[in-house]
Amino acid sequence: MTRWLDTDQQRIWRAWLLGVARIDAVLVDWLRPHNLDLAEYEILVSLSESEGRQMRMSDLALGVHQSRSRLTHTVSRLESQGLVARQRTCTDGRGVFATLTDEGMAKLVEAAPRHVESVRKIFVDAVSPKDFEAIGRAMDAVLAVELDTEES
Repeated sequence: MTRWLDTDQQRIWRAWLLGVARIDAVLVDWLRPHNLDLAEYEILVSLSESEGRQMRMSDLALGVHQSRSRLTHTVSRLESQGLVARQRTCTDGRGVFATLTDEGMAKLVEAAPRHVESVRKIFVDAVSPKDFEAIGRAMDAVLAVELDTEES
């Protein structure tokens, strides 16, 4: 039997969907002057935060929530711009590492202040600290939900 959402649950769910779409649109728009999209920016950030500014592609895909295929295409674009380099691992020959180049780090340093400003404006400063903490708890709960492959 389907457990339908009540009126308040529908209102909150729809507000969430519209809010996430608006946040994404603002973040994409504010990154555009740096010739980056949000997926590319997330890759640069993840690589900048990793040891040696490099990650195995499979780990990077998990970290930025992209399929391996999508990540491969995105990293190819970044590689063509000289922002990321790829190389096979020495240990097993099958794995591939993505490495943030010096040019990629410079691009990230250039774009990061505007990105942080946009995150603050559209999200962090738009809600009360109490609500912000509640959103964090809610997303922690969402991320903790175990789903069967048949359910997802």
